[in-house]
Amino acid sequence: MRLRFLACLSLLAAAPAAAETVVVHAGHLITDASKPASGPSTITIVDGRITAVAAGLTPPPAGARLVDLSGKTVLPGLIDMHVHLSGDPGGDFRDEAVDPNEWATLVGAKNARITALAGFTTVRDLGSPPLVGFALRRATAEGFIPGPRIISSGPAISTIGGHGDVSGFRPEVIRALGVDNTCTGPEQCAARVREFSRAGADIIKITATGGVLSQQARGLGQHFTDAEMKSIVDTAHSLGLKVAAHAHADAGIAAAVRAGVDSIEHGTFASAATVRLMKEHGTSLVPTLMAFTGIRERLGKGIFTPVVEAKVRMTLSEVGRAARLARDAGVPVVFGTDAAVFEHGRNAQEFALLVDLAGMSPAEAIGSATTGAAKLLGMEREIGRIAPGFSADLIAVGGDPLRDVRALEHVDYVMVRGKAIQ
Repeated sequence: MRLRFLACLSLLAAAPAAAETVVVHAGHLITDASKPASGPSTITIVDGRITAVAAGLTPPPAGARLVDLSGKTVLPGLIDMHVHLSGDPGGDFRDEAVDPNEWATLVGAKNARITALAGFTTVRDLGSPPLVGFALRRATAEGFIPGPRIISSGPAISTIGGHGDVSGFRPEVIRALGVDNTCTGPEQCAARVREFSRAGADIIKITATGGVLSQQARGLGQHFTDAEMKSIVDTAHSLGLKVAAHAHADAGIAAAVRAGVDSIEHGTFASAATVRLMKEHGTSLVPTLMAFTGIRERLGKGIFTPVVEAKVRMTLSEVGRAARLARDAGVPVVFGTDAAVFEHGRNAQEFALLVDLAGMSPAEAIGSATTGAAKLLGMEREIGRIAPGFSADLIAVGGDPLRDVRALEHVDYVMVRGKAIQ
C-alpha cells in the first residue's frame, strides 16, 4: 500500500503543469506597423507565447481566460531603446555620494512598473549603477516585480574624467565613488569590455563624446581615441555583444561609426556627411528627442549647475535635425527616449516628436518602436510583432494610432510575456 502511495506521488510530481491559455479579443488589430489595421480579431496565447491570430471574435475554449479588448485597438508592445530605470529627473548630482545602490534598485523597481504601464514591454537600460540593472532584469523576468523585459548594459564605459565617469567632487570622493567603468588605451578598454561581459551585460554602452548632464566641463567633443573605440567594438562583437555609443559632436559620431558601433545615441550634431557614413556602415540612430524636452523644462530653474546649463544651451536649437537627416537618408531611426532625463511614463510623447521633427509618418514612428527596435536588438523573431511564435507582449489603446500617434500616450491595457501589468 505504501509503495503504491509513493508511486502515485511520484506520478503527480512528474505530471506537467497545465498550460495557461489566454484569448484576447481585439476590436482593431495592428500586427505589424507596416501593415494596415484589421478589424475584430482573436489572439490565442499559451504559456506567454502567441499561438494563433485569427479574424473575428472567436469564443475562448473551455478553461481559457478571456481578455476583452473588443472596444480597443491592440498592437505590439512598444520598445524603448534608451532608458535609465534607476534614475529620476531633477536630482542633485551630489546625490550619488549619498544614495546607495540599494536605493537605486528600489527607484528602478518603481520606474519599471510605470514604464510598462505606459505601454513599453521591452526597454534597453543604458547606464545604471553596478549590478542594479541586472537585478531589475532578473526581477521582471521572474515576475518578482511588474515591469518590461529589460536589456541592460550596466554602467557605461567612459574615459577618465569623461561623461559617464564620476566628476564634480573632491579627488578623494571621486576615488571612493569610482565604479571601475573607465579605461585608457586599447588594451585596457578591451579588458573592460570583457569584465562587463563577465558581470552580465547584454550590451556595451560607451560615452564616445562629452555629455550634456554630467559635470564634465570639456564640451561635447570626442572622448575616446579612434583606436580605443575600435578595440571596444571589436572585443564586444567577438563576445556577441552590440555596442551603443552616446555621441553628440559630429567628429565623435563619425569616429564611433567608423569603429563599427551598432547605434548612435542622441547624434545631436551629426552632419549630412556623417549620416551618409552611418548609412554605409549600417549604423542606427536613436535620437532621444524627449531628452531635450526634459532638459528644456528644467532650464533656468536652478536645477542644473552653470556647467550643465551652458551645454544644454548648445543643443536645443539642434533638436530633431539629425533625426530628419537620418530618416531622409535611409538610416534606421529607432525609438529611444533617455527616460530619467524626464519623468518615466512619458516615453510615448517621443512619437509625436518623431512625426513633427523627424518627418516620420505615424506608421514609421510606431515601426521604430516595434519591428525596428526589435531588429536592432537582434530579437526580431521574438518581439515587435503580433504573430504566432512571438512573445505575448501587447498593448491596447483607444482610437487609431496609425492616424493619430498621440493615441499611444494613453494606454489602457498592457501584457508582458503573457501577463497583464497592473
